Amino acid sequence: MRIISGKFKGRRIQASSKITARPTTDFAKEGLFNLLNNRIDFEGIRMLDLFAGTGSIGIECISRACREVVAVELNEKHGTFIRKVCSELKIDNYFLHKADVFRFIPACHSKFDLIFADPPYDLEKLTTLPDLIFSHDLLEEDGLFILEHGAKHQFDTHPDFLFHRKYGNVNFSFFGKNPGA
Repeated sequence: MRIISGKFKGRRIQASSKITARPTTDFAKEGLFNLLNNRIDFEGIRMLDLFAGTGSIGIECISRACREVVAVELNEKHGTFIRKVCSELKIDNYFLHKADVFRFIPACHSKFDLIFADPPYDLEKLTTLPDLIFSHDLLEEDGLFILEHGAKHQFDTHPDFLFHRKYGNVNFSFFGKNPGA
């Protein structure tokens, strides 16, 4: 994995063999952040990274001057890896919670400018994530929620759906508050 832009541009993060997460490919991550650069000013935003895995997306946001990343990852080995990378890069504004995402969301009382979720593609409750985010009001008024998922899922009928992008085998569905208003 590599950091595409910002303070840590060009840094490679080598995941340990103990990491079982499927990191977002560099190709998909680059496409995603090229798109986001036209929609978001990263400087000073708050980001929530659900199913953080290797921490790659949140660390990319920190590299681009994101004020704070709150990350949720249940797997202790993944958490250990993320903490190690943050320590090596001297990142102090990445806050990792070892928690189940489906328990964290209802307990969270913060709002975020950007929410990214990269659950396992075969996760049974994957399709409930947009409703959970919006029913618990976690997104700022002009915020963006991005859900990474496999090809078998479609969200274009969801009331908060904005658009979809595909990079190789990686699909991103984008959501915002009141897109039709």
